[in-house]
Amino acid sequence: MAGELPTDWALPRLDAVNRPWFTAGALALQQCTVCGAVQHPPEEICCRCGSIGFTTRVVAPAGTVHSYTVVRHAVNAALEASVPYVVVLVSLDEVPEVRVVGNLLDTAPEDVTIGMAVETVWQDRVTEDGETVRLPQWRRRAIV
Repeated sequence: MAGELPTDWALPRLDAVNRPWFTAGALALQQCTVCGAVQHPPEEICCRCGSIGFTTRVVAPAGTVHSYTVVRHAVNAALEASVPYVVVLVSLDEVPEVRVVGNLLDTAPEDVTIGMAVETVWQDRVTEDGETVRLPQWRRRAIV
């Protein structure tokens, strides 16, 4: 699949803060139990009020391209076969103030536009200790 990360690419180190995001297979965002702010990426404290209490809010896997870049130079030898690829910053439909970064799959760089509707797809990878990490990536969404 065009834009897909190599299977030997480094995986995030899972901890109590980021585990829901990387293992749920859903857009599992942090929501502050004090002020209600929704934030991403996962943090230990609320960026709005400083609280350390969170729940998980799952939102629809849909958004629009807020910004993007086309990577044409492999900064790591493992990425040689992947260039060019597109990295997008996606504004989520349910919480537009929250933006998520990921690769855009199966879309030629010249076909990417700001405001393009996208949906989440997950690439499953297994860590050295056998836990499955589900990396959120993006693909063009058909508007019906």
